[in-house]
Amino acid sequence: MFLKAGALSLALLLASRVFGLMRESAQAAAFGTSGLADVVVLMLTLPDWLAGVLASGALAYVLVPAWAGQSPAQVAATQRKVATGLLAAGAALALLLILLREPAVEWLAGGLSRSMVPAAANAMVWSALALPAALLAGLWTTRLQHEHDFAGMYSANLVVNAVLIAAIAWAGSRVGTGTAMPWLGAGLLTAMLLRLGWLRWRTPAQAIARDDGVAPGPALPSVPVWLWAVLSAGLPLALPFAARSIASQAGEGALATFNYAWKLVELPLILAIQLVATLAFPAIAKALAGGDPLVTKSAVRGAMALAWTLACASAAALVVGAPAIAQLLFGWGRMDAQGLARVAHWGALGAWGLLPQALIAVALTVLAARGRMKIAVTAYGLALAALLSYAAWGAPDGAALMILLNLLLGAVAIIVLIALGPDARDWLPWRSMAISMACLSALAGVAAQAWLPPVPGLWPGLAAAVFAGLAVMLLTWWGSDDLRAALAR
Repeated sequence: MFLKAGALSLALLLASRVFGLMRESAQAAAFGTSGLADVVVLMLTLPDWLAGVLASGALAYVLVPAWAGQSPAQVAATQRKVATGLLAAGAALALLLILLREPAVEWLAGGLSRSMVPAAANAMVWSALALPAALLAGLWTTRLQHEHDFAGMYSANLVVNAVLIAAIAWAGSRVGTGTAMPWLGAGLLTAMLLRLGWLRWRTPAQAIARDDGVAPGPALPSVPVWLWAVLSAGLPLALPFAARSIASQAGEGALATFNYAWKLVELPLILAIQLVATLAFPAIAKALAGGDPLVTKSAVRGAMALAWTLACASAAALVVGAPAIAQLLFGWGRMDAQGLARVAHWGALGAWGLLPQALIAVALTVLAARGRMKIAVTAYGLALAALLSYAAWGAPDGAALMILLNLLLGAVAIIVLIALGPDARDWLPWRSMAISMACLSALAGVAAQAWLPPVPGLWPGLAAAVFAGLAVMLLTWWGSDDLRAALAR
């Protein structure tokens, strides 16, 4: 039963990410890398990004442990209390965003021409209207997580993306009439409301019914706990978003280009690296609680070996086949060849950031199990401060920003590994890491040779990417006991 439920949840997670990529592909086809594309990307991503930074991750960190000791009626009472606060905060933030919509456009998409600013300001209104629904969806998703209804959680993303894909397709056909943005804004609100309807339908009946006769549940954690939870969940999301806004200063289309390039990196990060860390967390937490150094070493080394190898394999696939992958995902409709080439180039550069993020993902599971997340928050805070400092004097070039993100993520990885203490030396699978890194470096070196022509055509390019990723995986599996042990579990 559990295997079947897990397989279904994994399939729905994969489907939701595929639908997310289809949405990005539809955006590229409908709007290319124009100034209008910048406005569309900003409008559609801002509500869920704000909800993710301010609430979604923090709600899971705080409420899931708190709800573990409460009855269903008490959980429902707590949920209603938090919902009231979220709706009030969402309404206030929405009003603030509407009032400051033109400064917000300047901060978030400063490269837009003056003629595009009114359209972007109107787009901020649609984003603001969708924000309360996005915050409430974060709470209701957390309730489904508490109920272990992962199928309901991931299906909600399918609902949103299906509606948005249809809205983007229709809006793209209305670009010439000047009515694209109102139609797209209406589609955004419809998607948010339908997601709420889906989540409400999946929520257990006892979560909705009132029971005023029950004793109140335990008090929610204090404000400092909420603050650290918000920072822990929000700062990792803020780094690529801030880099995207800085890249937009280069001119129209740069924001959309950076967004599409980051999607090339984000998919393997979420579906491979972070998934490995999530699945390894129970085993790591149990090993740490048991106090057996050998069991702990085996659990952490296995997770590290698998996450690092997947990161190197994904990076190799992008370094070798980024043009073909970008063409498959974004080379449609109004996307021009120059914009597509920049997406591929920036995505290939960003692929190197998968390596430190693999170490970070597993290290954070250990720090979370030990209750020492403040160190990770500090590291991400310093990285964000450095990125914003660069914005004050550095060139807003997407390629340079990808390299800077890689360096900052590398610094975060070093800090969190040091925070693990002296055990980190034994926990790192040095042989696995060396083999994967050697394979990736060799493939990158061959791909960079000027005398070698690029792989022609879409399907040969994709085949080369698959070959590169499999080569890294197979050679590391052949030479690494840690990887073979991790895959055997």
